[in-house]
Amino acid sequence: MAQILVFGDSITYGAWDKEGGWMQRLRKFLDEKNLSEPNFYCLVYNLGVSGDTTDDLLERFKFEIEQRMREKENTTIIFSIGGNDAAFVISKNRCQVPQEKFRENIQKLIKLSEKYASKILFIGLIPTDESKTVPIPWAPDLSCKNKYIVQYDKTIKSICQENKILFVDVFDKFMNFDYKNLLEDGQHPTSDGHQKIFEIIKEFLITNKII
Repeated sequence: MAQILVFGDSITYGAWDKEGGWMQRLRKFLDEKNLSEPNFYCLVYNLGVSGDTTDDLLERFKFEIEQRMREKENTTIIFSIGGNDAAFVISKNRCQVPQEKFRENIQKLIKLSEKYASKILFIGLIPTDESKTVPIPWAPDLSCKNKYIVQYDKTIKSICQENKILFVDVFDKFMNFDYKNLLEDGQHPTSDGHQKIFEIIKEFLITNKII
């Protein structure tokens, strides 16, 4: 028996996609596999909360994971977090979670996860369409810029390398697509965008024998 717990923000939650985002697609894929393959069993939990930063995730992480832990289950924890951390607060002239604090938070999440999971991996960030996110219309004190997203994405990747943890590169793959047409509002993926993310993650999970 196995379970996958995915912690993240609105993109993990599946905001703006009537099909539930890349996470719902992953659940559907695994549910179909559960039904068709007698020796396969894996549940996946969507623990995405819109607006969450790594600060927010640290506050709820221990409680949420302990509600879902079961004896003898092989647990994988996936993190898809950081886009909100990288959002620039205009009035404060800094990102929502400063980069050094962000680095500390990622390290804390890894350390906490090691108590519960046999595998831990991080999913990288996606680019933004700055013509629609500088500033963000529904949060005019925030701007979402690719230069900050790149910095935070590199921070996640470097910490994963330091800790020998798997990292799924999404940013570079999205840049190879016509990525602006894969963003609903400049920040959140369209249904096609979520499909692309799902395909990237599914291939990675299969290649690394997680599913």
